Amino acid sequence: MNKESILIAVVALIVGLLGGFLIFSISNAGKTQQLNTAIPSGSGSPTDYSQRIAQAEKVVAQDPKNLNAWISLGNDYFDTEQSQKAITAYGKALEIEPNNPDILTDQGVMYKKIGWYDKALVNFEKAQQINPKHLQSLFNAGIVYAVDLKDHVKARPYWKKILEIDPNSPTAMQVKSLMQGGGEAPPAGK
Repeated sequence: MNKESILIAVVALIVGLLGGFLIFSISNAGKTQQLNTAIPSGSGSPTDYSQRIAQAEKVVAQDPKNLNAWISLGNDYFDTEQSQKAITAYGKALEIEPNNPDILTDQGVMYKKIGWYDKALVNFEKAQQINPKHLQSLFNAGIVYAVDLKDHVKARPYWKKILEIDPNSPTAMQVKSLMQGGGEAPPAGK
């Protein structure tokens, strides 16, 4: 074998390895992209949250009236237990859409989390005024009274209303359990 044949063989081997690597990389990039797009909003790894938060922060910096971006930012702060930042983001969303019972309730849950029960109750009451059948605001008002303020008497009307509105809902099942056992439940939001 001469030098030229050896050189051609080495070049062919390198080209083959590079070609295989590129094909493998392209194939895996497509799979990674499919996995990334399959992650729903509000779930994922800390990196996913960090990326979504960074992206939403850029959007609201450029477009402060972007309701969906503020809600998304609030939800991701909610999910990552950044209560004060969630309260602020939901507050910005409420400046744009002040009569949204879901945003009011989520912000109320964050107020509850940091111990601002009076503000939480104001939010839940306002959500009820906007939509008297809003189960999450009813449930959370009951939780604040029963669990945080230890006033089961004030919790009962909220929970009874849930049982009247939708007695077979998952929320109603939680309420029935709480009313029977007097136990605690996590706040319902988002």
